[in-house]
Amino acid sequence: MFENAKWIALHKERLNGSLLFRKEIELKNKIARAVMCVSALGMGEITVNGENVTDDVLTTPLTRFDARILYQTYDVTALLAVGTNTLGAFVGNGWYNDIGKTWDYEKATWRHYPKLIMQLDVEYTDGTTETFVTNSSWKLDHGPVTYNHVREGETYDATLEQPGWNKNGFDDSGWQNAIVCRTPGGILEPVDWTPIRIVRTLPAKHLGNGVYDFGENFSGWVRIKASGKRGTEICITYAEQLKKYGLDIENTNINSFTWEQHHTDYYIMKGEGVEEWQPRFVYHGFQYVRVENAPEGFELTGCVVHTDLQTVGTFECSCDMLNKIHSATRQATLSNFMGIPTDCPAREQNGWTGDAQISAQQALMNFDMTKAYRKWLRDFKDVQRADGTVPCIVPTGGWGFRWGDGPAWDAALILIPWQVYQNTGDSSIIADMWENMKKYMGHMNSMQEDYIVGYGLGDWCPPDDVIKECPNTVTDTAYYAQFARTMAECAKLMGEDPTTYEQLAENIKQAYRSKFLGDTELEKSQTFIACGIYQQMYNPDEIPGMAQKLAKLVEDKDFHIDCGILGTKYIFTALAENGYNDVLYKMVTNPTMPSYAYWINWGMTALCENWEMDNSLNHHMFSEVDYWFYRHIAGICIDENGITIAPKAVSALSWIKATHKEISVEINENKLTVTVPKTARIIFGNTDTIVEKGTYEFTK
Repeated sequence: MFENAKWIALHKERLNGSLLFRKEIELKNKIARAVMCVSALGMGEITVNGENVTDDVLTTPLTRFDARILYQTYDVTALLAVGTNTLGAFVGNGWYNDIGKTWDYEKATWRHYPKLIMQLDVEYTDGTTETFVTNSSWKLDHGPVTYNHVREGETYDATLEQPGWNKNGFDDSGWQNAIVCRTPGGILEPVDWTPIRIVRTLPAKHLGNGVYDFGENFSGWVRIKASGKRGTEICITYAEQLKKYGLDIENTNINSFTWEQHHTDYYIMKGEGVEEWQPRFVYHGFQYVRVENAPEGFELTGCVVHTDLQTVGTFECSCDMLNKIHSATRQATLSNFMGIPTDCPAREQNGWTGDAQISAQQALMNFDMTKAYRKWLRDFKDVQRADGTVPCIVPTGGWGFRWGDGPAWDAALILIPWQVYQNTGDSSIIADMWENMKKYMGHMNSMQEDYIVGYGLGDWCPPDDVIKECPNTVTDTAYYAQFARTMAECAKLMGEDPTTYEQLAENIKQAYRSKFLGDTELEKSQTFIACGIYQQMYNPDEIPGMAQKLAKLVEDKDFHIDCGILGTKYIFTALAENGYNDVLYKMVTNPTMPSYAYWINWGMTALCENWEMDNSLNHHMFSEVDYWFYRHIAGICIDENGITIAPKAVSALSWIKATHKEISVEINENKLTVTVPKTARIIFGNTDTIVEKGTYEFTK
């Protein structure tokens, strides 16, 4: 592919705005099939005869562009005709030409001016073929987007539009011929991912003073419709919240990593009838917007944009609060998958590895994640260093190797391939990443001292009044042991001897036990005890007593959680598997901070970055609660051993309904109705039995 196609650009400068590319071609015969392969850097909207070739948005996907560049393939047969046809591309900066000064993307080795490569293969009905490629015969000019940055905003000057630029017969004599420019450096690969799309739209409620509310915190942008005077500049500023006093937006919580437009889009009107517009090269995280200088008859629609992940799981129960938390978890997960799993759609839009690994199990229960994770994990290949280290954001322009990494974050490389296999039975991601996983374990082995590890981030974002923080030597060493156990299981799948990893896991466990167990100060930490149970650092006979201590810690804090994101990952399994689901229920539904219900009671429609709600209001790293819904309340367990349905009672719930793919669970009081697609184990009350494919009923 692309044997004769060239990367082309306008001229060698890093502009802030956009480019228009066009080429008229002649098709000599009736067309049987036409396939276009294209990569636009940073992002591009591709047209044939003025029609978009796809409903995908925000392409090309973010990668380390000097290592790997993804291209899209489109069947454009229906858009072409015999005779003259026009190929067009509207290209902006994306992540490729980062014009900001945060996270070192502006220093990335790949950074260069926007460019395009395209190849169109046409097969005629008479069996002959013809190929058209990007080269110096293409024509280029500046586009009407005069500023764009994916985190900041977009400025669109409609007075600079050139009507018909991507259609036949347009006079491009004033345009410049393309220059053939250097490659971005990475190998070109066909994309195999779940595309980003506008998945739904939301109506806007005008609150007054130019402030609009869309009713939920989401990722995307607004679409406007207006009539007004030429040169009128409409300003749209995005925010997650309103000011406490006075009707206005408050976006200081998301402005810490912006420097120019601060989550603002501008549209400059051309003054010709009804004008419709939406951004192309940016996205925002928001619930509210403030519109300034809007003409009369102004209309506003919210466009919800994210990777178009398909739902594979549902959960609902008799408690409306749990249902709202479930909805908020889904919202945070979807808002934070934009080709990669991000931390937040507003402030950073980075692929934080710790956030993704913490939330992967609930994401797999809710959505078909395999292709999405496969793409992102391949990004690890491109950023992993020779000694095995990986950064805390993936992809990265170079930032993240010296701060923010560590075992709890790096865990994504080891655990997500395994968890995909557990959930789907597909081991291909493990096979694809196996050498990288082994290389990383070599790095871990080099970081240990007497099998104890401690570096990078630990139990991130605990409550401000945390009684006892858990040191990262505890959580890091426990992850090290989990990695070794997981690598042993993966080695079996890969046909390799697991013995070395099994022995390593045992050595780490014994070192952990010798150093940490019995420390009465550490046992004041919910995270410490939950970690020991979850990560199998306690022996089986010790677990009941430690689970009781953990439950008592929660009770003593008036049924409040006292954990950051790692402890929150552990505590649900640690308590649920040992008979304390009612304690968890009281903790989750506690109306006062810190708790999930506290967020919901304050109007949150997505999970937050911290318990105090003073940073991002759309984060997914506290999402383990939703895995608890599926795994421990509805009892759906899917792992390497098959399917087990083992609901754990919550006395406050009178009914529960959950599905995952072909599995269905419904509990009404003491009755369980379950449908399974294959052999499964059912544990309910006094029942512990194996069933085959079908629907069954059980009573306690």
